[in-house]
Amino acid sequence: MEFKHIPIMLDEVIDGLNIKEDGIYLDGTLGGAGHSKEIVKRLGNGRLIGIDQDENALRKAKEVLSNYSDKVIFVKNNYENIDSVLKELHIEKIDGILLDIGVSSHQFDEVSRGFSHNQDAPLDMRMDRSQGISAWDVVNKYSKERLEDIIFNYGEERWARRIAEFIIDERSNSPIDTTLDLVSVIKKAIPKKVRMEGHHPAKKTFQAIRIEVNRELEVLENSIEKMIQLLNPGGRLAIITFHSLEDRIVKEMFKELYKDCICPPEIPQCICEKHREIEIITRKPITPTKEEIGLNPRSRSAKLRIAEKL
Repeated sequence: MEFKHIPIMLDEVIDGLNIKEDGIYLDGTLGGAGHSKEIVKRLGNGRLIGIDQDENALRKAKEVLSNYSDKVIFVKNNYENIDSVLKELHIEKIDGILLDIGVSSHQFDEVSRGFSHNQDAPLDMRMDRSQGISAWDVVNKYSKERLEDIIFNYGEERWARRIAEFIIDERSNSPIDTTLDLVSVIKKAIPKKVRMEGHHPAKKTFQAIRIEVNRELEVLENSIEKMIQLLNPGGRLAIITFHSLEDRIVKEMFKELYKDCICPPEIPQCICEKHREIEIITRKPITPTKEEIGLNPRSRSAKLRIAEKL
């Protein structure tokens, strides 16, 4: 299948990274390499490290960046392991990091991956297909309470309890094996009047299960401070998110890293020894222009936040 990729807020990302010709940059979510291609074009003696956990993405990225192969290092891994990746490459510090969080257009469009609620496929949703847990395991093995918690918190779905109950009832008769099997259960759980209100009734539940399968929020939360520590002074971390849960993590962690002293006001002299680690370049997130949304509707919910290492 053709690997379609339209890089989100490309100009804004490239400007935000403030690329140096001799710098070392890392794209932690390589995908179709749209952003990476523009980064590597601006490198003279510099290097680009491209990380992705999806074999298909790495294969495509190698094609897209074939003319720059002398400047690019490809790594199959999760960006959460950036410290060990750099250690293996004998690189101590780098000059910029990009994360484009969430599922790629290709992963949505490749039916067999099971990310889409519009096409029938095995319940999978793994970005790294070598990992053990899949969407099938979540749907067919998790307890009602855990399912409800995931659907409510990760999908922000107000019908989470009913959906969890209906899943439990359905799987007691036979396993829920495919995406459309799951969609059918969700539609039964949500009242018809609500189903007609707008977005697809399964959208939030599918998002929640995908986040759980790939540990998306946990990985993001585990990585931001680590990435800041691995930047050279003046190096930048640019993160694109696509829903409020991700954006909230980035916003709050940037705020925490921006703080100087965190001692209680009643203490006359600082004893916490905390120092501000970053400058926040984007006080408000950058969002796509109307023109970009018109050309690429999937960019609609994207937000870009950038921080610079002090």
